[in-house]
Amino acid sequence: MDVLSDILSHMKLSGTLYFRTSFTSPWSVRVPAYEQVSRFHFAHRGRCFVRVAPDQPPAILEQGDLIIITRGAAHTLFCDLSSESDVVLLDRVVEESGFTGRGALVYGMLGTNHETQLLCGHFAFGENTSHPLIESLPDYIHIRNYGEVAGAWLDSTINIVGAESGSKQMGSNLIALKMTEIIYAQALRTYLNGEGTDLPVMAGFADPNISRTLSAVHEKPEFAWTLNELSRVAGMSRTAFIERFTQKMNSTPMAYITLWRMQLAKVALAESELAIVELAKSVGYQSEAAFGRVFKRYFDVAPATYRRNQRVS
Repeated sequence: MDVLSDILSHMKLSGTLYFRTSFTSPWSVRVPAYEQVSRFHFAHRGRCFVRVAPDQPPAILEQGDLIIITRGAAHTLFCDLSSESDVVLLDRVVEESGFTGRGALVYGMLGTNHETQLLCGHFAFGENTSHPLIESLPDYIHIRNYGEVAGAWLDSTINIVGAESGSKQMGSNLIALKMTEIIYAQALRTYLNGEGTDLPVMAGFADPNISRTLSAVHEKPEFAWTLNELSRVAGMSRTAFIERFTQKMNSTPMAYITLWRMQLAKVALAESELAIVELAKSVGYQSEAAFGRVFKRYFDVAPATYRRNQRVS
């Protein structure tokens, strides 16, 4: 499994589709904050503005564009600058539209030709999961001509999601939901290969030498990695490797390995019945005591206590 797939699988990425909109101007909708999710809007037809930060210019979402509000911040969607101040809360829009969860969310003035169709939803991760790659993302990602940038196959996927989300056919909801997960993975890959190339942490995943070591670590987290072995995988001298890894990842190589091992251990403690001594070996520790010391340093609780608390909750 490649490193990005490994991270997203570990974090239990799931997609939720709220609705497909049919907004006719004038309109302005305030979407409330939603913690621990990444909200998304895809401009299926038409265009609109999206303001995430009050003190920053709004993003212009043209037809075919995708925006992901990475930490679920409150934001405003509106048809034009003159309508922004006439904002209506999303809950009220849903209520006034009579939206039942099926078909499109229709709102706005009747008889206008200025229609905006959005696909709206969110991406969520498993409880207590995290990774520096996801945490390093900016407040929002705006990918222009998303279908075209990601490839013709994804453009077709987007169109299928749009069609299924408004369909009453059997299985349409499941199809739309599963395809939204593809959207996140592809969007993140596109961003990593584009605007994210020079940003901390993301730069490491974009760097061919560093990404080779990351892939190796994710493939074998239990291996007794040393700086010499890591630099060999990277095809660099030890000194040059340490310097480049630290610069691009905002972390030393060994600190990253430890962090990833602890994330794997935390999920395994919560979800598996594996004995702690065996679990420790699966993430690179030959003794339960050594594993326990590192785990407690990271999470301020012993592994056995963490497992017990997860079982109770």
